[in-house]
Amino acid sequence: MSFLNSVLNNSRKFEDPFSHWELNEPLTNDQIEEIVRADIANPIEHDLNYDGTRAIDGGEGKFRQGISDGGKALKFRCFITKKNSNEFPALTNFVNELQKKETHQKISNLINKDLSNSYVRVEVICDREGFWLKPHCDIKEKQMSCLLFVNKHNESEGLGTDFYDNNLVKVKTLPYRDNYGYFFSSGPNTWHGMEKKKIVKERRCLQVNYVTFQTDWKVD
Repeated sequence: MSFLNSVLNNSRKFEDPFSHWELNEPLTNDQIEEIVRADIANPIEHDLNYDGTRAIDGGEGKFRQGISDGGKALKFRCFITKKNSNEFPALTNFVNELQKKETHQKISNLINKDLSNSYVRVEVICDREGFWLKPHCDIKEKQMSCLLFVNKHNESEGLGTDFYDNNLVKVKTLPYRDNYGYFFSSGPNTWHGMEKKKIVKERRCLQVNYVTFQTDWKVD
């Protein structure tokens, strides 16, 4: 129960520019190893350019402006599903932990949203040089947004997520530290993204969401 333990004992809440929690050591070594070895294609090697988005998300983008289609990036995503769960046993255990009532009830209490009928969605991310993410607010179907960092190549701590105020002025950058991360609840003022920065090798992360739309992983 590394994630829940981190939430309970190794987290810190911040209010600026919106409510969010930073987490230390939310992942086990086995989970980190699977994130590191996940095979994710490099768009640059396929003559594709990052466009400031990740990919299309399910549901209406009520809280988003100008972001409706991730297009080419869709081919370069690695979601943990029942179909590939045998390739990612440790990350499947991570998903199972988020499904547990003990975990989603604790998150529910923190973010003040009922997660009892939600689904878990987990994606391994590998961003390369040229990646950037325009300031946006997540779709309302993402009830909890979480990004966990895996920095095994001594990349700059400045590669973390940028948080903005309602005027899209950058307020802080979450540190891109190994086995570190954050979570918050989606809303119309939760502006975040990542400005264009130098990525030497890769920026590995685990994106974690509780969502209202169906995935393979319904909560208990």
